Amino acid sequence: MEAFFTSGRAVDVVLAVLVAEAFWLKWRGQSWADILPALVPAVLMMVALRAALTGMAWPYISIPLAAAFPVHLYDLRRRAMLGKS
Repeated sequence: MEAFFTSGRAVDVVLAVLVAEAFWLKWRGQSWADILPALVPAVLMMVALRAALTGMAWPYISIPLAAAFPVHLYDLRRRAMLGKS
């Protein structure tokens, strides 16, 4: 089990679930404009986690992690403007 996590495969499973969720939401009728801002921050955080678990250099951890924050803020603002929660 330790190898499953230290190799980053656990994160790959989570990323696959996020992709499946995106297609499921699309199939349920949501637009990509609604789906992507909600899921991209999670994907970016998972990419940063995978980089950390596999021992990559700090820029590979910090850049996706930092990029997740403005996308998350954009999604929050967009939802507030649309009256969604």
